[in-house]
Amino acid sequence: MSARLNMLGSPTAGTILKNLTAAGRAVSETGLPDTTRELVKIRASQINGCGFCTDMHTKEAAAAGETQLRLNLVAAWREATVFTDAERAALELTEQGTRIADTAGGVPDDVWARAAQHYDEEQLVALVSLIALINAFNRLNVIVQQPAGDYQVGQFG
Repeated sequence: MSARLNMLGSPTAGTILKNLTAAGRAVSETGLPDTTRELVKIRASQINGCGFCTDMHTKEAAAAGETQLRLNLVAAWREATVFTDAERAALELTEQGTRIADTAGGVPDDVWARAAQHYDEEQLVALVSLIALINAFNRLNVIVQQPAGDYQVGQFG
């Protein structure tokens, strides 16, 4: 399988990806924990069916020390006992923010309140921005059918 477009070979796509990546670096410079950021990227990518991003972020998380057990349970986080309350709140906000079209009112207040119990205002800005960014990356990759499985840790960092 090959992608419909060579996003890395296009000057226009290169500019867009460079700017999205720069926004992602800004998020990484906040107080939002690295582990939480990777869990969010994995969960949104699973929901969106983005094999490339799921491959990339599970490999990056594992290389950063995330356990295989937790990686295996991200999709079933509600039933899993291996996540902190803060991580669970971030995963719930990720699901609601990713599936925003599925509800008429957007992210419910109770979901937001749970996230706000664990993250300060700057961390919430980072979390919301990260959810938006990973959804943008997911959509780019899904639309062009970017193949998954060959990502090497650090390939884009």
